[in-house]
Amino acid sequence: MNIASGCNLRNAVIAFLVPLPSIFFYLSFLKHYDSPNSPSSSWSTLWSWCYHHPLLLANALFFLNVNVLFWVIGLIQSSHWLIDPYWTVIPVMLVHYYATHPLALCDWWRSRIVILLTWVWSVRLTHNYFRREKWQWGAREDWRFSEMSQQYGRQWWWVSFFAVYVSQQMFLVALSLPLYVVHTVNQPLNMWDLVATVVCLSGIVIAYFADTQLYEFMSRNNKLKGLGKPTVLVLDSGLWYYCRHPNYFGETLWWWGLVVFAWSLGFGWTFIGALVNTLCLAYVTRLVEDRMLKQESRAEAFRGYQKTTSVWVPWFKSSASGVKNKNA
Repeated sequence: MNIASGCNLRNAVIAFLVPLPSIFFYLSFLKHYDSPNSPSSSWSTLWSWCYHHPLLLANALFFLNVNVLFWVIGLIQSSHWLIDPYWTVIPVMLVHYYATHPLALCDWWRSRIVILLTWVWSVRLTHNYFRREKWQWGAREDWRFSEMSQQYGRQWWWVSFFAVYVSQQMFLVALSLPLYVVHTVNQPLNMWDLVATVVCLSGIVIAYFADTQLYEFMSRNNKLKGLGKPTVLVLDSGLWYYCRHPNYFGETLWWWGLVVFAWSLGFGWTFIGALVNTLCLAYVTRLVEDRMLKQESRAEAFRGYQKTTSVWVPWFKSSASGVKNKNA
């Protein structure tokens, strides 16, 4: 076994082991908790708190198991890769946690629809992650984290705890609030559940095709490089013909679709998570495009692409000459 295979196997084992503390703790809670009026003891007091505060418990487990444990592992490995694959898994864990908590109250059909949708979203995103990483575990960390580590230098060891992990808790828990709402309100299905389902599925499908087209584009370019032939500078076909970031558009639709589920149950304020995520993706869009423009070989072609193509929302091409005349 070579070094790369050994590292891949080691990281795979780590990835499967890291959620076990939270899983075992929650299963222990479900096994030992009988009623909120059980005899007083240190354990019964803890179980009672877990019973009465499901959302706080989710945050406590996230803080200890993800923020602290993942961070320590990241420091040991000098790479914060672990949070990326778990971004796709944590919502699935959260939706099952909310559905199985003793205080859960929900419409059975709505619960199963949301659970199924969350699984479909997770499988798509997980597949895209590993396809992009050539089916390796932890071969590299997110390029944004690498750039931040260079920016903060020796301070990165503690800054990473907040920048990489605490921030992810705020994002993921906030984005998953509709999953919590679905399992706290028992109302029959209505027309808005159908709308929410269509929006969620549309986001998943758009993101899948956008990511697949991007993957195929990059694979073709790598083959052309290997043959010593010129590469295609900009992906300008398929969904990418109609907007510059259809993958982000699809991902945004998914989260706003979940908001519709919560809104129909009277919890419209849960849009805050989706809104913050949308603003974050807008910032990431700027970072990605700035990165493209720094590549001298592609900068001119990408500027032309920017002038004629919508940023997020798929739309018809505008005329490059028309843009020039307007600017003039």
